[in-house]
Amino acid sequence: MKSSERSFARRIDLTSLQLFVAVCELGSIGRAAEREFIAASAVSKRLSDLETAVDTALLYRHSRGVTLTPAGESLLHHARTVLFGLERMQGELSEYAEGVRGHVRMHANISAIVQFLPEDLGAFARAHSQVKIDLQEHLSSDVLHAVQEGAADLGLCNTGGPAAADLQSRPYRTDRLVLVVPAAHALSAQEAIHFEEVLDWDIVGLHANSSISLAMRAAAAAAGRPLRQRIQVTGLDAMCRMIDNGLGVGLLPDRAFALMQGVGRLQAVPLADPWARRELRLVARDFDALPVTARLLVEHLAPPRAAL
Repeated sequence: MKSSERSFARRIDLTSLQLFVAVCELGSIGRAAEREFIAASAVSKRLSDLETAVDTALLYRHSRGVTLTPAGESLLHHARTVLFGLERMQGELSEYAEGVRGHVRMHANISAIVQFLPEDLGAFARAHSQVKIDLQEHLSSDVLHAVQEGAADLGLCNTGGPAAADLQSRPYRTDRLVLVVPAAHALSAQEAIHFEEVLDWDIVGLHANSSISLAMRAAAAAAGRPLRQRIQVTGLDAMCRMIDNGLGVGLLPDRAFALMQGVGRLQAVPLADPWARRELRLVARDFDALPVTARLLVEHLAPPRAAL
């Protein structure tokens, strides 16, 4: 570390960063002071010292509170990263003291969680019983953002968009979308179907920003047709129940539909469009820089020989 960098690090203290983040989150020095159990004048002094340390204004102060300057926006991003890293360090060290040898933070989309991860993570847990896995379900775009921001070590999702360009990825699994309809539906007897034919029907979909919903909207736009997505749900079982009760048709990954068998009298029709075949990928900021426990999980889910 250069001497100038050491000098800067010494001028920044963690308490001031914590108070700065609190003020940003609440939009008020007074409310931040109440939440942090400290005098408002002390918070104000800390913020002034912080602005002196970075040699620029961080906040616009007005009668209704404070707002961030462009420099303040940048510092907020970095402050959250620093504080999150400290929380992670504290959590991992406390788990070592309790006998847990490490943990991996993973975010994954619903397709990965429903179709593949239970078996894969179960096998990993049996082989590495002292490694804790923190798994959260998110939309693919949010998975990529969490890995990019350092909120997750690993992600499993359908990659794409600008966030993916800054990340490394490895192939994990593939699936294929199928059209799910009631067993007595007019489309149930078809051997395969193009999505353009589905646009005549009401559609039951997942969250508007899910990878399947985004793909449907793009395909409808390409066909110059409206997407009649009347109902949106957050779970695959809820989608199947809606379809079973005649509220529309929907798209699901093939393996997910197989696991939903028993939720109504439903039929799956393969989708013939090329985009119906999807690849789930494991993503990280830098696979080689991951902690040992995370690299063990990577090798279990996506062996290095498959890396691009």
